[in-house]
Amino acid sequence: MSTIIMSQCWPLQSLSVTQKAVLISLADQANDDGVCWPAIGTIAKRCCMSARAVRDAMDHLELVGLLSRERRFNSSSVYAVTPAKFDASAAPSKSKRKAGKAGDAPGAGAAPHAGGAPAAGGDAPGAGGEAGGAGLEVRPVPPNRHITLIEPSEEPQVPALAAPMSKAALEAQMQEACKQTWAAYRTAYRLRHGVDPVRNAKVNTNVRDLVKRLGREEAPKVAGWFLGVNEQYAVKRMHDLGVLLAGAEAYRTQWATGRQVTTTSAQHTDQTQSNLSTADEAKALLRKGRATNAG
Repeated sequence: MSTIIMSQCWPLQSLSVTQKAVLISLADQANDDGVCWPAIGTIAKRCCMSARAVRDAMDHLELVGLLSRERRFNSSSVYAVTPAKFDASAAPSKSKRKAGKAGDAPGAGAAPHAGGAPAAGGDAPGAGGEAGGAGLEVRPVPPNRHITLIEPSEEPQVPALAAPMSKAALEAQMQEACKQTWAAYRTAYRLRHGVDPVRNAKVNTNVRDLVKRLGREEAPKVAGWFLGVNEQYAVKRMHDLGVLLAGAEAYRTQWATGRQVTTTSAQHTDQTQSNLSTADEAKALLRKGRATNAG
């Protein structure tokens, strides 16, 4: 937006509400030289009016010197807003517009109604004097004033949201994640126990459920890491996938933090917490005794 052009347009008088709205819309989109190239549809939407009303208003603005247009086919027209060239007297008066509508003054100076199509003989709307009178000043009609141009919208296009994945695509992703999870678990299992793990329908279900709970990225990593767990229950069950699935979230936390929790470490933590609780109780009793003695 050019504040220079906008400040020059606001004080202008002798314009209708529609003409002023279109002028302000153009000034709002112009640079400091007054140049802009919005689509007719964009201006119509901004001003809450029809495209025809916008074109009629532009015709008037061009007649009074507030607008010049460079028409380009298959592309947006280029507009120049020129408030310094405003000449309110250049617009045909109401009486002339009425005369033009009634078909009066068919002579050389005849003027069609404002905003209408030029007569077959190429006469232009009058700019001064009575219709058909001698010495009538004639302003040329802008060429192709009512040709409908192909004007693409200059509004920014919002990127279309990605289409949701089909069930087949989602299932393909799940199958791939299950393969990676099983491969990581099987490789680690052979290194630890020297044999392949049993694979059956139940195991396949466990693998799929593990992927659902931990996600496609983390499930294979946690499955491979699990074979290094030395927790008594896991070792006793020969690192069965059911054990991993039962404590999937807890094992995932141990994997992420690099800290294993064995039975011994859990008992040690429990004993430490118990000792801390006993010490806190003793301190509380000591403080209570001191308060009683002081009273």
